[in-house]
Amino acid sequence: MRILFYILLMLITSSSFAQLSRKEKKAARRNTAVDKPTTLEPSTSNVDHARRHSKKAKKGNGPTYNSQKEFQDRMDARGKTYRKNEKNLSTPQYSDPKYFGHKRPPKKRPADKMKFCKVCGIRH
Repeated sequence: MRILFYILLMLITSSSFAQLSRKEKKAARRNTAVDKPTTLEPSTSNVDHARRHSKKAKKGNGPTYNSQKEFQDRMDARGKTYRKNEKNLSTPQYSDPKYFGHKRPPKKRPADKMKFCKVCGIRH
């Protein structure tokens, strides 16, 4: 009777031990908790959090119609700013030499009252 009891006990414990994972078996041998980190395994989870790639490969790696449209829109906006800047440069502030880079032409003073200008570096 005792022999049958011991055999039955060994079968139950070995079957429950066989279904444990490798980590749980190690923990059972050391009498430690499974989730408790040890010096040999400091991290609790070994789950790979990297993005998994699908097995299907993308068909085309070239430009899409949407990217071509965005490029065309950027080029149109760039041309518009160039035209606007060119239009501003045709104003007298930039094109007329009397202005010397000032917004308005500087005053003409007599020679004894001329002042040094910080903007253009000329006395006027």
